Parts: sequence; C-alpha cells; structure tokens
Amino acid sequence: MDDRCPAAHPQDLTACVGPVTVSVLDATGAGADGCEHHGARLLASLDGARVYPLPDAPPGAAIRTFTAADGIRPFCWVEGPRTKPSKLSRAENRAREGY
Repeated sequence: MDDRCPAAHPQDLTACVGPVTVSVLDATGAGADGCEHHGARLLASLDGARVYPLPDAPPGAAIRTFTAADGIRPFCWVEGPRTKPSKLSRAENRAREGY
C-alpha cells in the first residue's frame, strides 16, 4: 500500500480519498500530510492535535477534516470493546456527558 498518503497508519487498510490536502500536527508539532480521510482518522487518534490546510488545498479541507474527526473513534481500525472514554469519539463523549 505504498500509494497511500503519509497520514495513513500502517494498520489502517483503508484507501485514500482524494489528494493530499491537509497537515495534521500532534501536540509536539510533529506531523504528517494526508488526504482528508486519513487526516481525520489521524486527528481523531491524537490528543491535542490540530489540522491545517496545505497551500494548494481546496477551500474548507481543514474544516471538513476536523469535522469528520469529531465522529471517528481513536485508532478506529483496531477492533475490540469500546467502552472507556479514551476509546470513544469526541462526539460520543460529549453525548455521554449531556452536551
């Protein structure tokens, strides 16, 4: 799967959706560029991460990535029980808290 973007985790076997358009940085500033699909999955898996559009990104790429990440569970390609807050999406945690 060498044709996938740098943001695609090796264990995440999903294909890229569109071109590389965003950069996802973790809390220390390390990051990877990726398609919106893998950017969102990476963003959902990192605490304190942020997303930025690349210079040639279409309008709204970072917003779409951020919005998608909200509903994605961290490391969603890993199977297993998902009951702890750290294993749920941000949206699921907000719903549990009544927000």
